[in-house]
Amino acid sequence: MRTLDSVFGIAATALNAQTVRMNTTASNLANATTVAKSEEEAFRGKRTVFKALLKDEMTNAGFPYKGGVKVDQVVDDPTPIRSLYDPGNPSADANGFVYLSNVNEMQEMIEMMAASRSYQNNVEVVNTAKQLMMRTLDITKS
Repeated sequence: MRTLDSVFGIAATALNAQTVRMNTTASNLANATTVAKSEEEAFRGKRTVFKALLKDEMTNAGFPYKGGVKVDQVVDDPTPIRSLYDPGNPSADANGFVYLSNVNEMQEMIEMMAASRSYQNNVEVVNTAKQLMMRTLDITKS
């Protein structure tokens, strides 16, 4: 049973990590069209950085499964902020510029699809392990 527990646990860590990735991407998409008065105030897209849980020392704080994954950090996308000359915009600076987020909506949609597929793959791992467990129980009843 410990092996199946590990399969479920490892898949659960991946489901959690992909959920954070999808939420981060959704936030990026929600802020893609925001403007700011300065480059410093402009929204910067976020990226999740995963870390594989390969050693026993890494498997703590709710991640007890060696072989799983966790979100190590969420970092700002380094893509430069764009500026747009729009003197009529209430958010324009003294020179008439507004500063746009560095979010590329097409890239975010690709990121969302990849996270969604990874999430679904891990759901399938859980379902397959569950089916195997049920078949094993059926065999032992016979």
